[in-house]
Amino acid sequence: MVAQLPEITPPIEDYLKVIYTLVRERGKGRASTSAISERMGVSAASATNMMQKLADMRLVEYVPYRGVSLTEAGEKIALEVIRHHRLIELYLSEALGYSWDAVHDEAERLEHVISEEFEDRIDAMLGHPTTDPHGDPIPPKSGRPPARSSRPLSEVAVGESVVVRRVSDRDGELLRQLASLELVPGTRVRILERGGFGGPITLERENRRLSIDEEIARRVFVE
Repeated sequence: MVAQLPEITPPIEDYLKVIYTLVRERGKGRASTSAISERMGVSAASATNMMQKLADMRLVEYVPYRGVSLTEAGEKIALEVIRHHRLIELYLSEALGYSWDAVHDEAERLEHVISEEFEDRIDAMLGHPTTDPHGDPIPPKSGRPPARSSRPLSEVAVGESVVVRRVSDRDGELLRQLASLELVPGTRVRILERGGFGGPITLERENRRLSIDEEIARRVFVE
């Protein structure tokens, strides 16, 4: 008798997606259990139990007190869910007129249920896009998205000119504020001044001066 594979449920997909995202964000090979629990909004004990379950399913490699990394099988699932999520975000924005601060929550609900055919039809209708409305790369049908060397706007030196490439999509209020400032992917800005001790950063965009605080600048990524 062939052993039945464990069911890949939406919560499992969410954990794998978070692990992948944390590893990419922090440039490390592993994600800590504390970071995973914080991002998922669960207790450390719940996150630890799930890591042990995922390790039993051979979707992650988990070493207590050292963190977790995805196996090849775990990464494949994570990338598929991320692809669904970002294609849905772009479809909602381009085809249905959703604002970019509203697409994330809708995509979170839909990413687990669309069929592969529906995914392919969205992809074709949108012209096989490579980024979502927030500038995040859409993983290809197979394999990883290309690596991009972006850095937070908060780390840019005075006088330097850069282009906004992506922004964090988890905070709707932040996205609404960035839209009002026209700090969206593709916008070129130059740093004019930096306030001391975490003070405001003054930018120039198309000959217009504007100021943002450092916390916002940390969540805008540029090249």
